[in-house]
Amino acid sequence: MRAVLLAAALAGGATAETVRRLPAPEARQGVAVGPRDLYAVANFRIARYDKRTGERRAAWEGNKARFPHINSCAVIARDLVCAASNFPAVPHWSAVEFFDPVTLAHRRTISLGQGIGSLTWVDRRGGAWWAMFANYDGKGGEPGRDHRHTLLVRFDDQWRRTESWALPVTVLARIAPMSVSGGGWGPDGRLYLTGHDRPELYAVTLPKGGAVLDHAGTYPIEAAGQAIDWDEADPGTLYGIDRSGGRILAMRPAVGRGTPVTKASPDAALDQ
Repeated sequence: MRAVLLAAALAGGATAETVRRLPAPEARQGVAVGPRDLYAVANFRIARYDKRTGERRAAWEGNKARFPHINSCAVIARDLVCAASNFPAVPHWSAVEFFDPVTLAHRRTISLGQGIGSLTWVDRRGGAWWAMFANYDGKGGEPGRDHRHTLLVRFDDQWRRTESWALPVTVLARIAPMSVSGGGWGPDGRLYLTGHDRPELYAVTLPKGGAVLDHAGTYPIEAAGQAIDWDEADPGTLYGIDRSGGRILAMRPAVGRGTPVTKASPDAALDQ
């Protein structure tokens, strides 16, 4: 194990530790973690790796025209649920793709169409679906929109939009001119986000009033942005990627650790 010190002042001198690095050529957009497996994501390709040995067990490659940009995945209940879009093409369209977590066979699609940005991650909590729609200043940006239009949306089980929140200016300043690439509910009940290229993890919470998320903290990590996933089997361990090196990273960020919240539990309380 090797302690990685990255801008420690951001977290009041806290240390981020990377406990493992696994080779995975498909680790270009992000990583997902299940009880026994890791999943490396690269646009229209996904590979499943044995969590213990690092051996590649399965692979999927889709039609690039239909799956131009799978950005992230998460193991939710009995599915590998992935956020997909047509990034960097415009106008943006987004879809949620469901795969078999063992064979990686494609199961179904929920089309979210056009309108509010490019879908970058999906998670499940409190009986609802949570998703983030990215917007950009330059490449991949739609006219009239920039990174400030990045939006967190809560959907019900019929994928109807029930509520949404904007990012705080303190997070927007860190991700500009790009957007949020990864995210998910952490073991302490807070929502954690990553940008496109900074080695930082942003903790946010739902506000007591208004429509802007509260920024609860910024923590250094080795992963330089991209999609992340918390390990429910090992609370406090966060998986990310080393995009340039083609590696999966297992990290222990110096964040608050509380009672784990399971993605598949529809009755998990929403901590503010």
